[in-house]
Amino acid sequence: MSGNLRTLSQKVWDNHVVHEEQGAPTLLYIDLHLVHEVTSPQAFSGLRERGLKVRRPDLTVATTDHSIPTTDRSLPILDPIAAKQVAQLEANCKEFGIPCYGMHSNNQGIVHVIGPELGFTQPGMTVVCGDSHTATHGAFGALAFGIGTSEVENVLATQCLLQRPSKTFNVRVEGSLKAGVSAKDIILALIAEIGIGGGTGTVMEYTGSAIRALDMEARMTVCNMSIEGGARAGLIAPDDTTFSYLHGRPFAPKGAAWDEAVARWSQLPTDNGATFDREVYIDADKLEPMITYGTNPGMGIPITGVLPDPSSIGNTMERESVEKALHYMGLEAGKPILGRPVNVVFIGSCTNSRISDLRSAAAVLKGRKVNPNTRVMVVPGSQEVKRQAIAEGLPDIFRAAGCDWREPGCSMCIAMNGDQLQPGEYSVSTSNRNFEGRQGKGGRTFLASPMTAAASAVTGVVTDVRTLL
Repeated sequence: MSGNLRTLSQKVWDNHVVHEEQGAPTLLYIDLHLVHEVTSPQAFSGLRERGLKVRRPDLTVATTDHSIPTTDRSLPILDPIAAKQVAQLEANCKEFGIPCYGMHSNNQGIVHVIGPELGFTQPGMTVVCGDSHTATHGAFGALAFGIGTSEVENVLATQCLLQRPSKTFNVRVEGSLKAGVSAKDIILALIAEIGIGGGTGTVMEYTGSAIRALDMEARMTVCNMSIEGGARAGLIAPDDTTFSYLHGRPFAPKGAAWDEAVARWSQLPTDNGATFDREVYIDADKLEPMITYGTNPGMGIPITGVLPDPSSIGNTMERESVEKALHYMGLEAGKPILGRPVNVVFIGSCTNSRISDLRSAAAVLKGRKVNPNTRVMVVPGSQEVKRQAIAEGLPDIFRAAGCDWREPGCSMCIAMNGDQLQPGEYSVSTSNRNFEGRQGKGGRTFLASPMTAAASAVTGVVTDVRTLL
């Protein structure tokens, strides 16, 4: 740090230190603890065994998203493990006095969609959840990160967490995005450049004119995938865009408390002259739609590019990794990725299931038909997103095109409840991970934006959306 000049993440950290000791992790206070049905059952069992209560149920919010089916909610859940997890979460929340947006709640949805949507997520907060994509909430200038099950138990019991400070990493994105290029392409381009370990041990702060120009939903997409670049968290400084998004939301401050909050939040942005441990620059003017070809999110190329030739890669580990990925994906080095047949298109996940994502996909699909050989699933991120989509007539556009419009949940992102690929099938997916088997055993995933996904749905092959615009 230069004198007393601090970055955004350093300010949020400093505001939450409960106790510090030389050489030991810092005890941090947690403002918001988000809970879902997959990583919490053992944590609640641990509390029971130790005779403990939840310290701040009022700062804890639960929802069902991972295991919940995206089919008709009036039907019973067929997967016995999923059914047990969903029922257990509701029972645990009732016992410990935690608000829960369960299976039949009007506000049920993916945890990283409903937190911001309901106004729980606010600038300057520390936010944790037993889910690696908690970085999403960093779009509000919150220090937000995923935690493990034992840490979930600690936060439930104490509202505090032991953490070591991270280094700071400035990702500066200047310029303007061209037609057909979106926030998803910014983050895929960054991870392709720095690799999946490029941000290890850092908190990324996204700055620059291209980031400022993004709306809140696009900012959430960028922050969501910070973890895929190895970062602990990703943040964007709060500004008027942030404040106008939050104003009037159910759990946002009201009246005089709102004015006080905005004054406080306005002090959060990084001080002029504060230094970062690392910086990288991206020229938004030069970005093309991006797509991944391999088995980690760092294996990405511009959609008009060709698949890398492992023999041209000097680093042995990297060369072997690309060779293995191309073999798993059934792709040939040096060939274009455009025109690869696609069996399934998935539009959804905590990365791209918000109303703006659905609008951009619907704009491409409107008046067109999905290729008969391609199955398309559109999964809204929450009941509120679903209601808004219905009000705008988006499900009608999706159904008329031949898509399957479903109920809110994580769905195919984690291959739950039958929403999955069959071995060997190819998917263009708007989710955040393309690991082997992530979307179904033997399934092969290309990560892309909602626009690229929709364009590929129409043609049945990997397609540059700019040719359809």
